[in-house]
Amino acid sequence: MSNMRSLTVEQEEQRDAFVERLLESTAGVFDIFSVFLGHRLNWYRTLDEEGELTAAELAELTNTDARYAQEWLEQQTVVGVLEVIDPDADVSERKFALSPAHAEVLVDVDSPNYVPPLAQLAAGAVRPIEQLVEAYRTGDGVPYSDYGADFRQGQADINRVTFLQDLGNEWLPSIPDLHARLQNGSQARIADFGSGAGWSSIGMAQAYPKVQVDGFDLDGPSIEMARQNAKDAGINGRVQFHQRDASDAELAGKYDLVTAFEALHDMSDPVGALETMRRLAGEDGSVIVVDERVGDSFTANGNDVEWMMYGWSVLHCLPVGMAEHPSAATGTVMRTSTLERYAAEAGFSKVEVLPIENFFFRVYRLHV
Repeated sequence: MSNMRSLTVEQEEQRDAFVERLLESTAGVFDIFSVFLGHRLNWYRTLDEEGELTAAELAELTNTDARYAQEWLEQQTVVGVLEVIDPDADVSERKFALSPAHAEVLVDVDSPNYVPPLAQLAAGAVRPIEQLVEAYRTGDGVPYSDYGADFRQGQADINRVTFLQDLGNEWLPSIPDLHARLQNGSQARIADFGSGAGWSSIGMAQAYPKVQVDGFDLDGPSIEMARQNAKDAGINGRVQFHQRDASDAELAGKYDLVTAFEALHDMSDPVGALETMRRLAGEDGSVIVVDERVGDSFTANGNDVEWMMYGWSVLHCLPVGMAEHPSAATGTVMRTSTLERYAAEAGFSKVEVLPIENFFFRVYRLHV
């Protein structure tokens, strides 16, 4: 006896379309993880720098195995990432190349089109997969540290260009009173919550030469990365990173600007964090929160970024936010109404959505 369902013609079409979608998704998974390998093994950069290479040449230059390099080169060619110079050449003589257009996407770290960090994020997001399965059963969470170095590095690199180029050069200058205060104040200070690898703090310090920036994060490896990044940028004297809770009473009212970039939705106690931010800014300081540009309400299809945001939430942000209890269990899809509720509970009188255009982010100013 067959166990096949009896479907209408319309349902069969829906089934077939769904199968095709999942096959395409599987191809996307293979794309992402093969890009991850090429990025981590320095194969893309070497191809870009050296030009046409055989598998043996690529392996020698990168201290990797030639047989694995051959398989990867062929796979990358079949899926359209690389070009083969002469497909009929003997396997030992067959050369491969990376086109300039694809090199910008895969190699140029200062390009807004640079995407290997997404592959690192994806690899890190599934690293604790068994813990995720268990967390979904028990209601517990998964600590941020369990996602490992690839997630941490990917998260840092994916926002690097935005924080270095847009934050201090476009976003903050579009807020006239705040821009003037940071530009003219000889002792202006910024507190950056959840500063991670430090690019937001560094971007603000580069844009405003008179300010002092304090970055706060509880993740030790992220603080180490941030300190090295500030040193490499030549501004570690004006940017300090602290692995500590910023709620100390001695810091109250000392900052002209307090920020949280794509961090609040990960926190188990966002109201407590906002209360701390309000205390640090005092009556005269400004509070800026940047988070995901999700829809104002849930819809069946979501907006144009929610497919990604829910993906990160399922695998990372919600489990991390539930690693400590009690937890607000916010998740990546923090809508404006949710932030408004948190802000009101933290003592703010108003949440203003600033007219700053960005495909992924929404910029909020919180008023005391």
